Amino acid sequence: MLTIRLRRQGAKKSPFYRLVVIDSRSARDGRAIEVVGHYDPTAQPEALTVKRDRIDHWMARGAQMSDTVRTLIARNPGAAVASEEPAPAESAAS
Repeated sequence: MLTIRLRRQGAKKSPFYRLVVIDSRSARDGRAIEVVGHYDPTAQPEALTVKRDRIDHWMARGAQMSDTVRTLIARNPGAAVASEEPAPAESAAS
């Protein structure tokens, strides 16, 4: 079964997390299928960025959110939404 959960990143005592789609039997920091967001609890205020369309995509295919991810998304309904496409490069020929 697929799950959407947190993967710890960052230095010792300075963590940040990636929201990842991963097989539920994999290790916490194992290989993820897709990164669908970021969470930084050390920022003031805490920063949460999610790709809501990708989360909906995986939920439609049977992925389950972990309790922590479900709580984070519910607590931050106005969380920044990351775009799928990179920002267009500015023209240098101006």
